[in-house]
Amino acid sequence: MTATVSTPHRVITEKIRPEIQALQPQLVSWRRHIHQYPELAFQEKLTAKFIAEKLGEWGINHQTQIAETGIVAIIEGRQPGPVLAIRADFDALPIQEQNEVSYKSCHDGIMHACGHDGHTAIALGTAYYLSQHKQDFCGTIKVIFQPAEEGPGGALPMIKAGVLKNPDVEAIVGLHLWNNLPLGTVGVRAGALMAAVDIFECRIFGKGGHGGMPHQTIDAILLGSQIVNTLQTIVARNVDPLESAVVTVGYFHAGDAHNVIADQATIKGTVRYFNRQLHDYFSNRIESIVAGICQSHGARYELNYQRTYPPVINDPSLANLVRSVAECVVETPAGIVPKCQTMGGEDMSFFLQEVPGCYFFMGSANSDRNLAYPHHHPRFDFDETALSMGVEMFVRCVEKFSAEKP
Repeated sequence: MTATVSTPHRVITEKIRPEIQALQPQLVSWRRHIHQYPELAFQEKLTAKFIAEKLGEWGINHQTQIAETGIVAIIEGRQPGPVLAIRADFDALPIQEQNEVSYKSCHDGIMHACGHDGHTAIALGTAYYLSQHKQDFCGTIKVIFQPAEEGPGGALPMIKAGVLKNPDVEAIVGLHLWNNLPLGTVGVRAGALMAAVDIFECRIFGKGGHGGMPHQTIDAILLGSQIVNTLQTIVARNVDPLESAVVTVGYFHAGDAHNVIADQATIKGTVRYFNRQLHDYFSNRIESIVAGICQSHGARYELNYQRTYPPVINDPSLANLVRSVAECVVETPAGIVPKCQTMGGEDMSFFLQEVPGCYFFMGSANSDRNLAYPHHHPRFDFDETALSMGVEMFVRCVEKFSAEKP
């Protein structure tokens, strides 16, 4: 499994300032420690303790236990000014790691398979550097360490707990290490970057019976199959072809024997889209399809449709700021990648609904070192050179935002 963009021949790191290059061994050490002790959503107590201990060692003011395990660090510049937030997530996934590395997960069945350990190390490195160079920027920096991005979502509980207040955040930036891009690239674009994530579960109630006497039954498998097929017409025939959307059924369970017509079937799936105006469309259309098919066969149904994460929409001015910073940091043949949209979802979207901001991808794949497995794969890993590049990106965003804001 390789990244979608080939690895550049050479990654130039001269634009990373010497003080941040000197942090690279510590960044690797922090990342590997976090990787060894992964924790699931809202259970990240060891990780939160590690983060808080580091912030305490450096004398950085911080608050813990926000939305259970979240942390917010506050760093003041040389004089009052704008308030910028930096966000990093730190939860892991229920995956059994297959990598044979010295820092392999010590927790059975749990793994950092999406790069959140790297996000946390980058945010820690950024906090440390800024605390040592307060003279280089004005204003206040809030570093938000967020739990539970993989679900059910930690961003919204942290917002409700007031992390964007006192002082009020004016803008926010965040990054995602991205194995779909090679090391030495940055994916950044204004507008929609990542998709909304809706999920649905449909239970069909038919009438079971003998496999040789179908006339006495209402076949739940037949109805379920018709529903699955018809759902695919939503994007193909109901959504504007110029819009991007996905309806995926990932679970279909019915029946227990070869000669019994099933009386029940369960279908589960996900819906992805970029356009916020489609917010209510899919739930209504899916309901009408399910209702119509079930009614035509005399069956009943229960449909549970949930909207989990809205789309990640980047503010144009903040996206331009990040792009201008990236042009100064990454010097590779691929460079800046604007065509980097994905139907993956992210609860960074909730922060971006509250304040202007930009979420961007930091290329982290290196196929030459077999570090190009996709996210959520049991052999996922990334080129750790991206850690210092991420710190440089964040620090320059702080400096540029501070300089441009009155």
